[in-house]
Amino acid sequence: MKVIYRITYPNWKIYVGKDLTNSITYFGSPNPELLERDFPPEARKTFTITRQILWESDTASDSVVSAEEVRFIRELHANDPKVGYNRWPRFRDETDRRDTQNFRERAGPLRAATAGRIQGESADLIRAGRDNR
Repeated sequence: MKVIYRITYPNWKIYVGKDLTNSITYFGSPNPELLERDFPPEARKTFTITRQILWESDTASDSVVSAEEVRFIRELHANDPKVGYNRWPRFRDETDRRDTQNFRERAGPLRAATAGRIQGESADLIRAGRDNR
């Protein structure tokens, strides 16, 4: 059984992960430095976490499981440093999204022209390689 799970820590931050074997002993691999920052030594003496299965399948391919994992990370905002410990995919707040959209709008014509030039250069290199055989 393949599963997507959510780990909830005592500070209510979460980590979303996948387990392709549904091992009862697997609790993901969040960045230990992030956990160490949030939990000083005294807080680690009694430490309870919860593992909740969010999605499961006996038949899904590994790539489908990976896609579901990313979907849950984004839906639950587990990649938002204020909410969770996932760092991939990179969290983008609204400011970050606006900046990215503005860049794409400004760079669109340049990217199209560059892509055409690169494709032309690649074709020239391929033809040149064939001629040198």
